[in-house]
Amino acid sequence: VPTTPESHYTTVEGWLSKLCVGTPLSEPEVKLLCDAARQCLADESNVHLVPAPVTVCGDTHGQWHDLMELFRIGGAVPDTNYLFMGDYVDRGYYSVETLSMLLALKVRYPKRVHLLRGNHESVHMTEVYGFYDECLHKYGSANVWKLFINLFHYLPITALVENSIFCLHGGLSPSIATLDKIRELDRVQEPPTEGPMCDLLWSDPDDHSGWGVSARGCGYTFGQDVSEQFNHTNGLSLVGRAHQLVMEGYAWKHEGAVVTIFSAPNYCYKSGNQAAIMEVDERLGKHFLRFDSAPMRGEPYAIARSLPKYFQAVSTPISHVE
Repeated sequence: VPTTPESHYTTVEGWLSKLCVGTPLSEPEVKLLCDAARQCLADESNVHLVPAPVTVCGDTHGQWHDLMELFRIGGAVPDTNYLFMGDYVDRGYYSVETLSMLLALKVRYPKRVHLLRGNHESVHMTEVYGFYDECLHKYGSANVWKLFINLFHYLPITALVENSIFCLHGGLSPSIATLDKIRELDRVQEPPTEGPMCDLLWSDPDDHSGWGVSARGCGYTFGQDVSEQFNHTNGLSLVGRAHQLVMEGYAWKHEGAVVTIFSAPNYCYKSGNQAAIMEVDERLGKHFLRFDSAPMRGEPYAIARSLPKYFQAVSTPISHVE
């Protein structure tokens, strides 16, 4: 339903009517949305149980037009169930619209839309990589940014699909051998710069065995021996994660023990990568759908702050994505 920026709503249906055409919510609407989303998320476990069938998605990074393309390819909510593995903000020009859209869908369909926390759902990352500046540009103050930051603390950090597919944003931690250890964590906080919660948001699979030092400065790298032992200990068939650019949209690692899914096509509007989503059926069969970037309407908001050169190198396969 087309709306104008002057329209203000107090219901999730009204919010969705604005967001589905790319109109940002007003500040009072964002406050109501965050209050409603917090109620949904606060009762969910650190290892959030998700039934199949479900479509698993990786980073979306503020690319609202591509999120709409994702729903066109994967199916509309509530006809399709979705699990998003974090990094809804930063890098792209439309983090406000992307995050608001997913939160509104979560509020409207809490059993069909599942949202996890990524490493970008934090104060430091959003201050450096665009979301803070975007909120200032679109709302004239940091109030909306603060509302979203406070909400991020309630996002679950991992999910478990049918007790078999373990999903999270980053990767494994040397401090965590079992899912019960994750359930014991206090997630309602700003992510620490070290420790198990940090690792779950930041770590990456690697070709070397064992644990390694991560070039990101947070988390670890982990080898096939680590992922296979973790899956065996916890009775899992697969670790599904996001966090890294994949030129083909998805990539298997560790002989099928881990899969990386990246759902932001043409990342940073220059990488030329495809995006992917993973459909999991009732029997836990997996089918990948790949898609290209959607055309953007109008002039995007250009984030003025320059990025460190390290983070601009995003065009290599399975490269680090902060």
